[in-house]
Amino acid sequence: MTEETQTTISFSDLSLAPEIKRVIDEVGYETPSPIQARSIPPLLEGRDLLGQAQTGTGKTAAFALPLLSRLDLSARYPQVLVLTPTRELALQVAEAVQTYARHLKGFHVLPVYGGQNMGQQLRQLQRGTHVVVGTPGRIQDHLRRGTLKLDRLSCVVVDEADEMLKMGFIDDVEQILQHAPQERQTALFSATMPKEVLKIARRHLQDPVEIRIKSKTSTVATISQRYWQVKGLAKLDALTRILEAEDIDAMIIFVRTKIATVELAEKLEARGFSSAALNGDMTQALREKTVDRLKSGGLDIVVATDVAARGLDVQRISHVVNYDIPYDTESYIHRIGRTGRAGREGSAILFVAPRERRMLAAIEQATRQKIAPMKLPTRKDITERRVGLFKEQILAVMKSEDLTFFEELIDGCQQEYEVEPRRIAAAMAYLLQQDRPLMPEEETYVEPPSQSAPRVSAGKRGSADEGLRRYRIEVGKVHGVVPGHIVGAIANEANISNRDIGQIKIFHDFSLVDLPANMPSATFHLLQKVWVCGQHLQLSVDAGVERQGKPPKRRPAGKSGGGYKGNKPVKKHPSAAKRASKKARQT
Repeated sequence: MTEETQTTISFSDLSLAPEIKRVIDEVGYETPSPIQARSIPPLLEGRDLLGQAQTGTGKTAAFALPLLSRLDLSARYPQVLVLTPTRELALQVAEAVQTYARHLKGFHVLPVYGGQNMGQQLRQLQRGTHVVVGTPGRIQDHLRRGTLKLDRLSCVVVDEADEMLKMGFIDDVEQILQHAPQERQTALFSATMPKEVLKIARRHLQDPVEIRIKSKTSTVATISQRYWQVKGLAKLDALTRILEAEDIDAMIIFVRTKIATVELAEKLEARGFSSAALNGDMTQALREKTVDRLKSGGLDIVVATDVAARGLDVQRISHVVNYDIPYDTESYIHRIGRTGRAGREGSAILFVAPRERRMLAAIEQATRQKIAPMKLPTRKDITERRVGLFKEQILAVMKSEDLTFFEELIDGCQQEYEVEPRRIAAAMAYLLQQDRPLMPEEETYVEPPSQSAPRVSAGKRGSADEGLRRYRIEVGKVHGVVPGHIVGAIANEANISNRDIGQIKIFHDFSLVDLPANMPSATFHLLQKVWVCGQHLQLSVDAGVERQGKPPKRRPAGKSGGGYKGNKPVKKHPSAAKRASKKARQT
């Protein structure tokens, strides 16, 4: 595989459709990421592609931009199928595709995943769609129903193939590929290349271009890294709280687009923070002037894109904020490297939306460091900070200024209105802080719940945790199932969060899993039909029947002579010969 870590070309150098280039200019993308620079040309030529790159390297644009450029918009049938391991990624890819195609007249993209109303998907398929983005389980459902036809596909994209393998979907992926035309284009992306993924690539890709993007895996030890999960409060308000409460010398805030640098810098200026934009549209002289102001202390905050901040070396930068999560782990490492210079301590803060948690995990994996969750400063924290600064200002003025005139003013007010000096000082303080109140307005904000992984254990059954109920599923060790398969299928197909999945116990030919006790009946019935490792889950409430901690033995359906029906033993009827023998012994 060819390796590439740097890119020197621009999007204008690539032969993308004019409508696609227009969107790229509008959103302010500057240069392609390495995976985009290497993938777009061969995909535009119709070549198959095998790409190894970590999550968040910009793979979606790498395949979406060239494939959208090659669509036949007059043909209202699926031309591109994108397979993703989870519903979250399916939605993310579909939204990105819709954004890139917004100037393609009559274009339609359809996300297809479990947990969504089947009727809605059927109606959209009947109306016609150009791109389908889906999870393997739901795509298989449509193929069995005959409601999705893949016979006229021009391209199939398999995204995060190694995750498909971990979640037990790799066989589904192979079956779906067999439904697609022989003469098609295929692109397969994977963070790692286990042998099972390579086997599929060899079977289904024709003379592919092979690309491997190598990511850096080192960060500065003097940098404290934290993340805030975006929830319940606007990012700008959260950023404002951080600016108010942290001890900041200078800060660089990273956003994805040139437009965003200007918009955010203006909003921060309006809130009283000394800030300026730094992007590729600025002249070299203006960029240098902005950096000089930051170095000299004439400016405290710079809002920048990755490209504009390359080579930026300002020792007084104490904080880096990833306001928009970067496209790849290498960019993250470059970003936070702007602080912690010359042995000084630095602080890096990452804003993470719920659907971006996969990228957070990828960053932790690439840097081999855990990023700690942070709680935003409270209203009380901000009040204490503002009051402290206010007191420092008062003390500084008392030490440095001649206050005779103002002392006489206070004496005059006291005599004229017969009030205590304390009351007069309080009124003056109130007037002084009106434009920037010492006590911020009350806001309602709930911290997001902590993320916890499902617990996996073996042994005897126990009771489920409070709020959870124990269920039985008909897949076990004999089928090759592991906890990741179960968690992936339930979270993906039923839209149940990982943190809402409790203890998992895997037995010989069945498993037990704790799920929310208030699970809707529609979700319950959906999970009965979900496939894992080639088996229907057949979800049922656990009856608690077992033999010394082992699963009950089950005879194959159709066999005579007793056994188990469900969890209940079926009475065995002895033959006539055995009954006669028993009677003879008794006499």
